Amino acid sequence: MSRFDGYFLRQLLILFGFFTLVLVGVFWITRSVSLFDRVISGGQSAMVFLEFTALTLPSLIRTVMPMAVFAAAVYATNRLSRESEMTVMLATGSSPWRLARAVFLFGLVAGLMMAAISVFLRPASIEQLEQRQAEVAGDVTSQLLNEGEFLHPTDGVTVYIGQIDLDGTLSEVFVSDRRDELNPVSYSSKTAYLVSNDTGIHLVMLDGIALRLDQQGRTLSSTLFEDASYDISELTSSNDMAKRSLEAIPTIELLKDRDSIAAAEEFTEGELIDELHQRFSWIAICVAVALAGYSTLMLGSFSRFGLWPQILGAFTILVVLEGVRGFVSPVVIDDPKLWMLLYLPAVIGIGVSCLFLLVAGRPLMRRRQRDTPAALSQA
Repeated sequence: MSRFDGYFLRQLLILFGFFTLVLVGVFWITRSVSLFDRVISGGQSAMVFLEFTALTLPSLIRTVMPMAVFAAAVYATNRLSRESEMTVMLATGSSPWRLARAVFLFGLVAGLMMAAISVFLRPASIEQLEQRQAEVAGDVTSQLLNEGEFLHPTDGVTVYIGQIDLDGTLSEVFVSDRRDELNPVSYSSKTAYLVSNDTGIHLVMLDGIALRLDQQGRTLSSTLFEDASYDISELTSSNDMAKRSLEAIPTIELLKDRDSIAAAEEFTEGELIDELHQRFSWIAICVAVALAGYSTLMLGSFSRFGLWPQILGAFTILVVLEGVRGFVSPVVIDDPKLWMLLYLPAVIGIGVSCLFLLVAGRPLMRRRQRDTPAALSQA
């Protein structure tokens, strides 16, 4: 029996690794397309894209891990049933409860992995990602130094640079500043340089023209200049990233300093409680979906056509559990005292699994009663 448990557990872990890689790959490709376009179009290098992608992996893995656990439990159980290995074990006297020991251990292993990701790695990666995004947002070279493209570093400002020489000379520069709607101004010059000093970052343009439109007087004035300085410091200043997101708060702070976080960062108590217990509820959901996938398939008997009705039923249970998770979160945010509701999907999953295992074990109990010596002597 211990050999079968080890064999079953190895099958589950191998399939779990396979499904995790597949799902992470699919979701990563979907997300990386928009991320790549946003990062590269902002003038960043491919290394920045790879760094951002690596920092988003913990969040991505946490999202797909319950699905990978469920898929591994369903696929392994279906394959053992299709190849009659599960049938042989049941015929030798093993109950569905006894065979579920490997599945339960598999759920615990997946839960420990989820604990490391959800409680520690994901908040740390999101915090680092937000810091790097703030640095990139304040990088003037990434926002302005991009050849042959019309860039919009902020609302109402358009910058175009035709060519960037190796010595830092900017050629064919055009700047349109429409932040003052009544008096928009445009600059164009043959060459320009970026100059940084104590007062900020300036775009020094040489041999150009400035066009200023007076909307009220309906006049357009032009000024030729040999050199002109345009302050671009405020174009790259952004306060959007000054406030960290709820997901970036370390778990230890959510456990000890919720009051100070709520006062300093304007999060409600319900949002903090919801985020904290969401991180731990993901651990329990791994055990629940593993048992749910296994126990649902144990309701079926051996068939050459497989256990497709049971597989469909297991998938339905997974969808219901996800729906319950989405329903209870707003309730907890409104009333933090109901935080136990966040563990309701895991409780439902484990409860349904126990019920299914009881139902699956009854035919075996009846068969044992028919095979007792008393029953055979009466026959």
